[in-house]
Amino acid sequence: MRSTETTSKSPRSSSFGVLALGLASAARSLGPMLGLIVAWGLFAALIGERFVSWENQRLMLLQSAVIGTAAIGATLIIIARGLDLSVGSTIALGTVVVAIALKLGAPAWLAAVIGVSCGLLCGAAIGAIVTGSVGIVAALAAAGGLAWWVHEKYGLVAALLAGAVVAVGGVIAARRALGRLELSPFIVTLGMWGALRGLAKGLGENQPVYPPDSGWLAGLMSTAGRPGWSVPPGVWVLVAAALVMTVVLGHTVFGRRAYAIGSNEVAARMSGVPIDRVKLGIYTVGVGFAGLASLLQFSYLSMGDPTTAEGYELRVIAAVVIGGASLSGGEGTVRGTLVGTLLMTVIDNGCTRLGIDNWIQEVITGAIIVAAVAIDRLRHGREA
Repeated sequence: MRSTETTSKSPRSSSFGVLALGLASAARSLGPMLGLIVAWGLFAALIGERFVSWENQRLMLLQSAVIGTAAIGATLIIIARGLDLSVGSTIALGTVVVAIALKLGAPAWLAAVIGVSCGLLCGAAIGAIVTGSVGIVAALAAAGGLAWWVHEKYGLVAALLAGAVVAVGGVIAARRALGRLELSPFIVTLGMWGALRGLAKGLGENQPVYPPDSGWLAGLMSTAGRPGWSVPPGVWVLVAAALVMTVVLGHTVFGRRAYAIGSNEVAARMSGVPIDRVKLGIYTVGVGFAGLASLLQFSYLSMGDPTTAEGYELRVIAAVVIGGASLSGGEGTVRGTLVGTLLMTVIDNGCTRLGIDNWIQEVITGAIIVAAVAIDRLRHGREA
């Protein structure tokens, strides 16, 4: 009798299980959007026209552009169970590099390429260290520093020769002495957080860099001369970045491999996924979006500032996590990241218009992050 009763209840319990999983999935995907709608509606009711006006909506979109663009790249990294604590430093370095390029006479398009390339190079360095090539990266960095010093003293030809010799010798020595030495993404990006910020200050000689003319870069984050209904180009840069990353994650082998590595790296390796090569690509592309965000930050500041973007690491990670991505890897969407970015912007804007102190806004943001991570951990615990 007991076995019969158990058998008869199995389909019902199975149906409830499927329903529960469906509801959990819906809550996971719709929760951030629901939070955004509730927050926007609450501030609209409390503030009124000053909050709901199109001018304020345009301002909030503009305020979301820099963080949102960097967070799109961080989404890729976090999906693969990685982490990047150097976002703010990368953005600061990018603004300084762009300003120096413009000051040296480079056209705006070339300065923009150099700024994005700076982010890609930083990402490649982080990815190489994470995957075990710390010695090689150190050798190349030493060769670059020596070449810069020799160039200042003895000219370009001597700098190229000295840099090449040190690079080749350093790489060979590093491979023999250290071999493969993997490091935690947390430690690597924490170290890069300080190193890149210091490099930005060194290049700028601890001062902001003011280019004589920024060209079209100056208009990326400006509403001047635009109709009241239009949005600045920086917002369209964010939209374009989101579309590109959505395609990458959802419709390419590279994107599927990122999800596979984040879900189970061992299984992905056994399935033939080239882990090291994919991780190198993930960090290069992911941090490259921070290089793109540096163009928007430069446009907003109209200068290269080695002290800018401090604390952006927290905001970028918060946007990704609030948007539904898991720090355990294997989950996350660009749509969710955009919603998380907008939610933080709405809260900041609404609190500012209500006259709430900035420290309270920071407490609220921190509480939201902790709540999002706690919900994610609880969900994973129940699924396990």
